[in-house]
Order: sequence, then C-alpha cells, then structure tokens
Amino acid sequence: MRLLDIYKKLRSEIADIEAVMEEAVRSEHTLLTEASLHLLKAGGKRIRPIFVLLSGSFGSGERDHLIQIAASLELIHMASLVHDDVIDDAATRRGQPTVKAKWDNRVAMYTGDYIFAKALNLAAEVPNPRIHQILSRALVQMSIGEIEQIRLFFEPSQTIRDYLLRIRRKTALLIAVSCQLGAMAAGADQRASNTLYRYGYNVGMAFQITDDLLDINGTEKQLGKPPGSDVRQGNITLPVILALQEDSLRHELLQELKKIQHSEGRQDTSRFIDMIRASKGLQKAESMAKQYIDKALQAIRSLQKTQASQDLMAIASFIVNRNF
Repeated sequence: MRLLDIYKKLRSEIADIEAVMEEAVRSEHTLLTEASLHLLKAGGKRIRPIFVLLSGSFGSGERDHLIQIAASLELIHMASLVHDDVIDDAATRRGQPTVKAKWDNRVAMYTGDYIFAKALNLAAEVPNPRIHQILSRALVQMSIGEIEQIRLFFEPSQTIRDYLLRIRRKTALLIAVSCQLGAMAAGADQRASNTLYRYGYNVGMAFQITDDLLDINGTEKQLGKPPGSDVRQGNITLPVILALQEDSLRHELLQELKKIQHSEGRQDTSRFIDMIRASKGLQKAESMAKQYIDKALQAIRSLQKTQASQDLMAIASFIVNRNF
C-alpha cells in the first residue's frame, strides 16, 4: 500500500487533529496566534499523528484520546522546529519563511515555548498519569539532544556513537513515543505498546539518517531548503562522519569544513557536498538506515497481523526509500 493511501484512509482523523491543533494554539494574543499558525498552516508530513492513529488500532480505547495525543505530539514536534530554526539561523521551513525569519528570534523562542505548553495542556486531558510521565521524560531527553547538537557544532572528531545518541534523543524518541502512547491511549496491552515503541524507535533512527542523506543528495525543490544546509549550520551528520574516516578525503574535507565554519555559513558548500557524494559515506549510511528498518519490521511482525500492522510496515519501507 502506498503512503498516500494510508493518509486517505485516515483523512477524517487527520482533519480532526488539525482542527484540535489549530484551536489549541489560538490565543487572545494576536501575535502568538499568528506566529503559531504560521508553521501549522505550512503543512508537514504529520507522520507522528499517523503513528499514533495506527498504533491506537491495537487497542479499543476512546477515539478522542487518540486525537488529543496525536495533536499534542505533533505540536511538540512543531515547537522543536521553531526552536531549531533559531539555533540553525534557518530562513525557510517547508518552503515558507521560518517564524524567526518572518518575525525575529525573540518571537520565535516564545512561540516555541507557547506551543510546547499548549501541547502539554492537550496531553493532560488524557486521564493516564503514565502517559504524562513518558511524555515529560521524552521532552527532557529531547532537550539534552538539542544541547548536544550545539556542543558538537563543526566538531569533526565526533563519533558515530555521538551521532546515534544525538538523533535518538532529537528524533527517534518522539516517533517511538508516538507509537507507544497511541497504543496506551487506546488501552492496548503492555506487550503491544512496548513492541510498538521498539518499532517507532528503529523507524525514527532510519528517518533521521535518511533526512541527513537527503540533505546531501536532495534538491531544494524536494527539501524546501537548499541542500547542504546541515553543514552550513554546523551539523556533522552520519554521511560526513563516515566520509571523514576515509584517509584519501579527510584532509581536504577538514579544510572545506573550516572554510564553511569561518564564513559563518556563507561559504559555498558545493565542493564539500561533491566530496561527500564521491565517498563511501552515503552507501554506508544508507546501509545503517536499512538495518534500523529491518529491526522495525521485525518488531511489527511479532504482533498480530492486521491492516494497521501492514500499514506500519509500508510506512517503514517508504521512510528508507523516500526522496523528500
């Protein structure tokens, strides 16, 4: 089944989630509302709500709780993007000006904080303290991941382990929690929710590795931003770490990286990107992404075969093969 077919099946629920998110971020304060709705209206894959809804089919709980959890998790993701764009000094997001570009850093930071708070308000309406505990711990880990990313800006000596731990916190954990909390909100048993967490974690790791590959291989039309944005912002991703391990490329890559760093992101990165493309880093990173997907598929196959499990398998396959 194609991903588009899955979205079509869930379009009613997705529309409800969009409505809940929009209502949640509306405020008596015009600027907060306008800035919050700016990113919401720019769209997005809404992959986390899809994971919540599909995982919820393994239980039989209230639909309203699933909608609230899905909206909460997507708002958390949105808030993190608003903050990321400030840290990365990003001008565009999803082909639109970022909140920091349209307004300024101060408005963006408080808008992100506001969206985080509204997300927690939504989650608190679901009467399950365990869900609240899991969500709060995930937010702590996400914050640590963000700080670690800043600490390692333009650091060429970082290891594969450093990278994997960072993306676990920044990306994979929220996707894992989306699957876990979707199951819990629907009253699924613990085995199912734990298995779905493992599925989501491995899919999330592959998702971020694929994102980092696309930043090197993709086009501006596909990405909604210029390729090479990661290195301009100081983010050393897996393909770069792997390419730096090649003796024939390391010296020249380090020289180009210093030029990019000293230019504060104004340096043309095309030579750097071309060298990464010519390395073995891309193939090795792709192989690692596929290994994570294989683990995700193994986890989902251990659950009862249903339409939802088939859909989750299809999403996993899409993630590792996507070009946007």
